[in-house]
Amino acid sequence: MVRRAVALLAALLAAGCAGSADTAAGGPADDGTGGTGPITLAIGRDTTAYLAPLLDRWNRAHPNEPVTLLELPEAADEQRAQMVANLQARSDVYDVLGLDVVWTAEFADAGWIVPLDRSRFPLDRMLKGVADTAIYRDRLWAAPYVSNAGLLYYRSDILKKEHLKPPKTWAELRDQARRLTEKYHIGGYAGQFLPYEGLTVNFAEAVRSAGGSILSPDARSVTLDLGTARTALGFLVGGVKEGWIPREALTYKEEESRLAFQEGRLLFARNWPHAYGPATDSALAGKFAVTRLPGLDGPGSSALGGLNLAISAYSRHQKTALDFIRYFTGPEIQRLVLTEGSFPPVRAELYDDPELIRRFPYLPVLKESILSARPRPVTPDYNQVSLVISSTASAALGLDTPVDEAVADLKQGLGEVIHPGG
Repeated sequence: MVRRAVALLAALLAAGCAGSADTAAGGPADDGTGGTGPITLAIGRDTTAYLAPLLDRWNRAHPNEPVTLLELPEAADEQRAQMVANLQARSDVYDVLGLDVVWTAEFADAGWIVPLDRSRFPLDRMLKGVADTAIYRDRLWAAPYVSNAGLLYYRSDILKKEHLKPPKTWAELRDQARRLTEKYHIGGYAGQFLPYEGLTVNFAEAVRSAGGSILSPDARSVTLDLGTARTALGFLVGGVKEGWIPREALTYKEEESRLAFQEGRLLFARNWPHAYGPATDSALAGKFAVTRLPGLDGPGSSALGGLNLAISAYSRHQKTALDFIRYFTGPEIQRLVLTEGSFPPVRAELYDDPELIRRFPYLPVLKESILSARPRPVTPDYNQVSLVISSTASAALGLDTPVDEAVADLKQGLGEVIHPGG
């Protein structure tokens, strides 16, 4: 039974907790100022296509402290697994870690990264809420590098032909997807529905866009309302049953959903902003646009995403690592993050730059989406929370578990993680 499986999974994962942020503060270099020399940047390959020339700039200016790029798998879950295995072994192979914003608490609590001096980073120049993703127990553990919020990509050419505006509500999305899927022989809607962190994000966005929450802000209690959860999950499951969410979408991560939309196989797609640049360089150029995610009664709420740069507690060259992070989160590189990588920078002023808005007309929508996004729970147990959510939601989307049973299983499973043994 799914409920027993989720509970067992949560119990087994909860047994893996270790370390504390207080212990981490007394690690090899409290402020990341010890040692200079060559360093490595470990980061997921889904974010690396534009990095080589940017890293070359650093290497030309620092021939005795070059940085080497170590590409980790595309999927966030696999990135985390490789980092954790390295850090648990106390390996010094990784110096700078590209951390998903939801990993801050876990890595700090385990003593795997070192705290940073807030005064050395312009946190007040960043978009509201972004800096908070790098703070745990009132200490800064990483430097925000890239922000993120989900957007709804849509075929503007088709909607224009049909005299339709982009959907703001789930009902509008469903109606347009159902009607136009058949008429244009195109898939209606897809997000990231493979059972991994991406599905957790999609489900969390649905719950929040229906007016609910999953955990309390301090992540100490389960706040999931069964009725709201049924509405959120039922919307997605209904799409699969009715056919406007293609069954193939249940295998999609970010890259698969990006390609499906870019290749003209989808009318609507939920994805991160990095999918925008490649689409403008494809046959879809001029035929698509982006807007905020729809919600139950109006515009929805995205999960706040992004990437923060942290220093491994086992790095032998922490001073170089710190200098590199300060350089790589500076204004020059932040601009290139957007212009060369199509990733959302963390510096607020770039979103109001007229020249950038002319080049990237989606910037105002993106800024609004980031400012209205809500962070995922800040907890050292986030990985367990995510696994429980994604496995349960996947069972419902695959039509193996009824929605009512799935949300009940989810609430029980989350309780096992948040209150292990309680």
